[in-house]
Amino acid sequence: MAEAVRRARVGVLGSGAWGLALARLFSNEGHDVVVWSESEQVVERLDATRTIPLPGDPDLPAKIALTTSVEEAASEKDVVVFVTSSRFVRSMAAAAAPYLRPDTVLVCATKGLEEGTFDTMTEVIAGEVARLRPDVEPVTVALSGPSHAEEVAFDMPTCIVAASYSEEAALLVQRLFSGDVLRVYTSADIHGVELCGAIKNVIALACGIARGLGFGDNSSAALITRGLAEMRRLGTALGCDQETFFGLACTGDLVVTAGSLHSRNLRCGRMLGEGVPVDEAVAKVGAVVEGLNALPAVLELAAHCGVEMPICEMVDLVVSGKIAPEEATGLLMGRELKPEGPAA
Repeated sequence: MAEAVRRARVGVLGSGAWGLALARLFSNEGHDVVVWSESEQVVERLDATRTIPLPGDPDLPAKIALTTSVEEAASEKDVVVFVTSSRFVRSMAAAAAPYLRPDTVLVCATKGLEEGTFDTMTEVIAGEVARLRPDVEPVTVALSGPSHAEEVAFDMPTCIVAASYSEEAALLVQRLFSGDVLRVYTSADIHGVELCGAIKNVIALACGIARGLGFGDNSSAALITRGLAEMRRLGTALGCDQETFFGLACTGDLVVTAGSLHSRNLRCGRMLGEGVPVDEAVAKVGAVVEGLNALPAVLELAAHCGVEMPICEMVDLVVSGKIAPEEATGLLMGRELKPEGPAA
């Protein structure tokens, strides 16, 4: 890991709005950036328009290189950033592994849990790289916090967290990517940070369902607060740092995801609350809804740990079509009365 790096060589694996917003930010901070896309058509369009496909057409700097070659995006890089859908992180890590330098820092800006393994995204990346590259001890950093691409791409300031078991790696990412748009804090609780990043999307679906039913701010505030209690219960059972649940990766990210018109999870949930079938709702959102991807793993992990997560459970019943959204409301409101607290 190059302690003296100031101008970094950065590979961004993923050409969605968030990946491009990050690439733009990194480039504007003076770093050499290569963005990978699996689609030649996407590369050609981005190269021709030099705009990010978001309302308002934010610019994509001309100095950002675009490629369909994983080797070009991953080779000889100081930092490689994974920004694909959570379902493709494992295959992306396997594709990139042969080209990574032993000291490349692997940053994950994708949020989710892998169904079946309960692995966080950095655990998926580290596991695949270690399996394919015995000569490499992968160093991973989770990048998380309130950071809608629609705002970062227009230089609206926000704060996020770089979490890692390696203090050196977290500090490197903090130093490289902090600036006028992004203020980066560090954390050693990478598991807690990633757990929050996955579960907050499920709670945002719940808030969207409530909005679709015609409920207002009181309902959303209650779901956010009790959702935080569910996240904290599970995190505590897994040994995560209590402070993480009051920070940017938990409270900050949940507030923005559960309350912003930019939120795919909120928009999808709203349609579910209005009675739109889940496949149709996802199609109308027009992009990945990570709360749906994370939901099975969150519930499997909760059952494994013996932790009750009633909001997440109701979202699952609605998504699977087992109950109507109105029924979920009645079941949540009719639960046994308890004192307030994370254990309740």
